[in-house]
Amino acid sequence: MAAQRIAVYGATGHTGRFVIAELLRRGFAAVAVARDDRRLAVSGFREQGIATRAATIDEPAALDSAFAGAAAVINCAGPFLDTAAAIAAAALRAGIHYLDVTAEQPSALDTFDRFDEAARDAGVAVVPAMGFYGGLSDLLVSAAASGWDAADEVRISVALDRWHPTVGTRITGQRNTARRLVIVDGRLAPMPQPAPESTWDFPEPFGRQDLVQLPFSEVPVIARHLRIANLRCFMNLAPLRDLRDPTTAPPRAADERGRSPQTFLVEAIVRAGGDSRRALARGVDIYAVTAPLVCEAVARILGGAVREGGAFAPGELFDAEDFLRALSPQELTFEPASATAPAATR
Repeated sequence: MAAQRIAVYGATGHTGRFVIAELLRRGFAAVAVARDDRRLAVSGFREQGIATRAATIDEPAALDSAFAGAAAVINCAGPFLDTAAAIAAAALRAGIHYLDVTAEQPSALDTFDRFDEAARDAGVAVVPAMGFYGGLSDLLVSAAASGWDAADEVRISVALDRWHPTVGTRITGQRNTARRLVIVDGRLAPMPQPAPESTWDFPEPFGRQDLVQLPFSEVPVIARHLRIANLRCFMNLAPLRDLRDPTTAPPRAADERGRSPQTFLVEAIVRAGGDSRRALARGVDIYAVTAPLVCEAVARILGGAVREGGAFAPGELFDAEDFLRALSPQELTFEPASATAPAATR
């Protein structure tokens, strides 16, 4: 049987290359799609026998040709505020699944609002934010909240030892100027300004860290399917100093897979009444780990996880704990939900 074809838009970018490699590792046939044919020509994909297609977001016919014969499209091309609508629309015209890896709240919200009905009509899945930002936190919260109808409070705390941003990350930061959202009293609400700060005791090797409230696409994704009264998201300050320094270099490969030495830890604490649970994930390289996350999602969707079409959050579509266990320990280390003291949500 011929391998199923998966189109990757933004394939020549930093994350796109990880996604192409992961698809090939899993036995899929990848189609590398990019906006610039010159970058495709020097990418090395053709020498590897990988099909390449060039198409910009303002060329519907070229996008249709690029995605013809594919079973799904993974969009890795940010800023997603600019690309998501065009690529998702092309996927729906082709009658195939769409996933992206956006960290941008407005993009995820727009994708849910704009494409849910069309995806239901087409019988395909549209899944925004299926990466480190967005999807991983949603899966951790969903695993921790399993069996609960609602939660009073969710706190997500992210620790990075460093952050060497890609060019795409910097461009997205300049493009995405919308005020960030949190959940207050069960509704999406603007984050307070200035952003609240706190300290947090992470498991080792991070230990006590100074944090600032910094929500990403996990907020609209979690709000999509979970009843949460209050949701706050924090990140430690040290990597943000790297991000804000214009002289910080892009990530550099430190192993045979091309991953940087950056380490991460994501901790989700969910409280309902007097009960509190924690789920945790740790690993290497936030860009690289996005590839197994989104490719695991594609594999499950094509394996029958989708019984009806629509726009879905990852934790809504998949068994969150089973999903994360499938990636542990090869791609990340997952510590499943365990009871913790309510005071931990300070």
